Formats: sequence, C-alpha cells, structure tokens
Amino acid sequence: MRGVQAAPGTPLSPAGADANAGASASAGEHSGPARTRRVTVLAGVAAFVLAADIATKAVIVAHLRPDQPVHVLGNVLEFWLTRNPGAAFSVGTGETVVFTVIAFGVIVYIARTARKLYSAGWAIALGLLLGGAMGNLGDRIFRAPGLFRGYVVDWIGVVPRYYPIFNLADSAIVCGGILTVILAMRGFHLDGTRSVDGNRNEPAGNRNEPAGSAAPAEQDAEPADPTGPTEP
Repeated sequence: MRGVQAAPGTPLSPAGADANAGASASAGEHSGPARTRRVTVLAGVAAFVLAADIATKAVIVAHLRPDQPVHVLGNVLEFWLTRNPGAAFSVGTGETVVFTVIAFGVIVYIARTARKLYSAGWAIALGLLLGGAMGNLGDRIFRAPGLFRGYVVDWIGVVPRYYPIFNLADSAIVCGGILTVILAMRGFHLDGTRSVDGNRNEPAGNRNEPAGSAAPAEQDAEPADPTGPTEP
C-alpha cells in the first residue's frame, strides 16, 4: 500500500535522519569542549595566583626586615614583612593546624567540583579561592616553625595602623568569596545554567533536541487518504 505514514518522530527521508544524527553529534561534542575550557580557566587562574603569591613573598623575605617597613604612599600603603600564624588578615593566630586542615579541605572540594564546572564565572571564582588557599598552605607546610605549623608571610599594609597586614593569597581569597556571593545571588550555577524567577534555564548550546526535531515540516505532513486509488 502507498502512503503508509511513518511512526511518530521518525524522519521520512534519509536526509532527515542524517540531519538528526548531525544535530545529536554536535550537541554531544559541545558539552565536552565546554567543560575542558572551564576547567582550564580555573587551573589558569589558580596557577597565576599561586605563582604571584610565591614570587612576591620570596622578594619580600629577601629584601625586607620585620622592623623596617617601606612606605609606598606615606602611611596609607606600606610593605611590611610580618609572620602570621593564623588565617587571612591575622585571624585566629593560635589555630595554625586547624587552618591547615581547612585549607586542605577547600582544595579537595574545589578539585571535586571541577568535574561538573561549566560556568566561566564560577571557574574564575573557584580559581581565586584555590590559588589563595594553596599559596598560604605552602607557607604552613614549608616555613618555620614546623610542618603544618608554619607562619604565613604577610606584607601588604593598607592603613596598617587600623587594618591587618595581608598578602596576595589573602586578596585572592577575598575576591573569590565576593565573586561567589555575586554569582549565587544572581542565580548562576556551576553547570552553566541560571535560575530566573525560580526557574532554572539551560543554555541553548547545551540543550539536547529530541530526535526528529530537525525536520518538523516532514513530521507535520498530512497522512495519505485511505480512500484514494490503490494498486493490487
């Protein structure tokens, strides 16, 4: 019999099948490279922060003494070598080991989260947090007075009479935390989606179109008239 209609959603021509196959392949190829780019951004930001923190600390330790601050902008900005046994901005100076464990936990969490990271904004935020945590963790491991009890090198003083002295790793952690809050408040998620008015919308590039949608015109074709002429 002529004019037999295909099953719903099935392309009526080889060209339609090829188009659907190509669309599915391109959708599958999109998610892979997207994740690679986001993880690369995270790793690049973290590496930059870590390298800058290590380099600046080495220069400060080699050229400054704790009792000889360098006044860059009078009493507003000073380079002042200090040793900090606590967390960022000299918080919790008696809990060096505790902050070492916390830094390890942050690094492990970010490493696990990177597997589902599709958002560039979150990649930058987590990269800042990761680089800052690794920078200060390196001091706690390798500097005196001992393993996991080392004092962190701080050297940036902004109005140091009223504000704690810090380093580049501390600055990266603060900036990463602020960016994290902004992304969360604006509804951005790690997987690249965004919540708008309570609804979670997926980016167009990551949507998987259902099979057969590449040729809607063919699906909407009228079925053959069963009363028409037939051949034996």
